Amino acid sequence: MGGHVVTGLAVLLVWVALVAPAPVPGWSASALALVRIPVEGLVLVVAMLTLRGVARRWVEVVLGVVLGLLLLVRVLDAAFLATLYRPFNPLTDWRHVGSAKDLVADAAGPVTALLAVGAAALLVVALVVFGPLALRRVGRLVDRHRDGAARVGAGLAAAWLACAALGVRVAPGIPVASTSAAALAVHQVGSVHAGLRDRDVFAAQIPVDPFRDTPTPNLLTALRGKDVVLVFVESYGRVGVERSPEVAAALDSGASALGAAGYSSRSAWLTSPTFGGISWLAHSTLQSGLWVNSQQRYDQLLDTGRLTLTGAFAQAGWRTVAVVPANRRDWPEGKAFYGHDEVYDARTLGYAGPGFGYAPMPDQYTLSAFDRLELARQGRPPVMAEVDLVTSHVPWAPLPRLVDWATIGDGSVFHAQTGTATPRQVVWSSTSGVRTAYGQAIAYSLESIVSFLRGTHDDDLVVIVLGDHQPASVVSGPNASHDVPVTLIARDPAVLDRLAAWRWQDGLRPGTDAPVWPMDRFRDRFLTAYGPNAGGR
Repeated sequence: MGGHVVTGLAVLLVWVALVAPAPVPGWSASALALVRIPVEGLVLVVAMLTLRGVARRWVEVVLGVVLGLLLLVRVLDAAFLATLYRPFNPLTDWRHVGSAKDLVADAAGPVTALLAVGAAALLVVALVVFGPLALRRVGRLVDRHRDGAARVGAGLAAAWLACAALGVRVAPGIPVASTSAAALAVHQVGSVHAGLRDRDVFAAQIPVDPFRDTPTPNLLTALRGKDVVLVFVESYGRVGVERSPEVAAALDSGASALGAAGYSSRSAWLTSPTFGGISWLAHSTLQSGLWVNSQQRYDQLLDTGRLTLTGAFAQAGWRTVAVVPANRRDWPEGKAFYGHDEVYDARTLGYAGPGFGYAPMPDQYTLSAFDRLELARQGRPPVMAEVDLVTSHVPWAPLPRLVDWATIGDGSVFHAQTGTATPRQVVWSSTSGVRTAYGQAIAYSLESIVSFLRGTHDDDLVVIVLGDHQPASVVSGPNASHDVPVTLIARDPAVLDRLAAWRWQDGLRPGTDAPVWPMDRFRDRFLTAYGPNAGGR
């Protein structure tokens, strides 16, 4: 009895590896996908009926490992589509294992992270080991029933040809005549080849830079003497602006409050190179003026001397800083590539309060620390800063509340909020709960920015607020764009007059008809608009 069960499980594993369909955006698993005829299975049966000895054993081992790896890729594809809205990239995505572990640890605790990593490792080992064992078990079954296997194989081959000719499907996009395993193998090989080819393509793009040889006196002349702050709001995407009532309310009330404080603002959309995560691709795209849509391109870019937006400010005389509250380890590329004079992180921002979900500190504290460490310094040069706000990072719970700025200090005041916010396990008990929590988190980040700006009397402050990417598909839903909002805020009307040719819309909330730019266009257009010969481009 036990042997029959093991054989049945072996057949099922091989069958699933052969017929599992390729996940696509909006894809959901269906048992109907198993009711198909895999052409690769027919080839395997022929091989098992004709091969003997060493050749047979090598086929079982090699193809068993391949089938296990293909099934693993299917699992990874589904996971990446659910979070990043794209399939797994075999050339570079393995590098995100460490980041994924840190994310789980921050969101659900270190024990859960270790268990998740352990489970993932066991899955990889199981699929690679059990693939050959399952195929060998199937081979023995074929050997015991050679005549029956031959007849069944011939019948299934005839059925495969008929279904292929007639286009019979068990569900939309899922044909009965399956070639899933072969198609996946070809796709993976093609992805690796395309990735290797893309290295040469991107290497040729990097040195092409219209601002590479711009004399320093011609850089950012229209912003001389002003503090410029680039604020990335984690997961602040188009879905939040257009579908979340909490975000819409925060934007409308924020625009009114800033207007009363003497600020004006213009907004539009940028198309991010990433979705649902891997924020550094968006940051490097905006900073470099290049389309950095893969880890390979990011790693490649960091080894170059490409002029970044921060680097341009540094050349023109600004003190340049990065505020990265989620970082807990050294980030040498912050200075070496981006050109920051100072990098503040979770270890150096002086926070003594509790964490909130992924965020080691609330956004309000991050802005307060930046003000204390940089803007409030006497006799300083103008500052250009990139400030990353991460309270709106998944899991969007628990969520802090705004406090009186005068009471923030080292952040100990936030201990009073521990245990009062809705916990993540409650939020994640329903899709509607997740989407509401996302909107509330983005609204909190926006309210922190507006409150911060209202409290400063710096008339020379220029702030650019933008999202890095859309939230995961559990919030964005199927077929979501990669668009994120971008807003420029200033008290000096001359700063906004420079944007007239951009046709950005008034206020903090861009409309559906607002301009949409690829994110890599921002650097050049910004440097042009605030250079000596502004053309707006």
